[in-house]
Amino acid sequence: MENESVWLGSMRGPVKMAMIGFCAITGLIYLWLILGQFIFDDAIGMHEMIRPAGRPIVSVMLYSMLGALVAAGVYLSDSIGAIEQRPDGVFDTLSLVTSRIAMILTAVTVLVMFYEVVSRYVFSRPTLWANELSLWIAAFVFLFAGQYAMQQRSHIRIYVIYDMMPRWMQKAADVISLLLLLGFTFSLVWGGYADAKTRLLRMETFGTAWDPPIPGIVKPAILLIIVLVAIQAVSNLIADWNKLPEHHGHDDIDETEIENIRRTLEN
Repeated sequence: MENESVWLGSMRGPVKMAMIGFCAITGLIYLWLILGQFIFDDAIGMHEMIRPAGRPIVSVMLYSMLGALVAAGVYLSDSIGAIEQRPDGVFDTLSLVTSRIAMILTAVTVLVMFYEVVSRYVFSRPTLWANELSLWIAAFVFLFAGQYAMQQRSHIRIYVIYDMMPRWMQKAADVISLLLLLGFTFSLVWGGYADAKTRLLRMETFGTAWDPPIPGIVKPAILLIIVLVAIQAVSNLIADWNKLPEHHGHDDIDETEIENIRRTLEN
């Protein structure tokens, strides 16, 4: 990752402090909740963590977790990897932020599943929430990954014919691809808006023992993020319009990525 600031500039320090502050608050509340399991008769567990009504500490915990996640995403997006494209504009930056959030959520999913495995097979006390929480997180990781892939131009493209076209024909193909994506986005939002709104307003739950509101949150998120993907595609077309044509051969090798893999294996 590059250490120089990509887009935050002088705000990098304050954002880092905000991230540390939110993480510290989250950690302290978490320790208090763990301690409460041994002290209080009405201790707060995972069942109450998605039902904060009447429990101010749960609300503070959820907001601090959200703040830590967003602040960490913003801070980490200020550095990019050697094989990443630098952000060019607001929507590129937003996609980079959500990609870092997806990265953090992937690590959280691993921790959740590790906890479940240890709890189930070492202590014979399987959880009622690990599977649903993993599904919940994975849905957002999948959605954010699509947005990031669009920003990085790393989605699937077939270059065999595209590279043979003159530049004006390549631009025409890009416009057609964008129109197809916009048509898909419009159809999805048009057909799914009413259902997503209904699920959101009644905060529809999953119907399990833990009963998280996965449908009530994920369905609207799908529509929102597909719109962001479409906007990112429009931004890409504008940014790439006057660029020289790129040619992609089967001998093209990303030496930087191979060197990183080699260094990882040596360690």
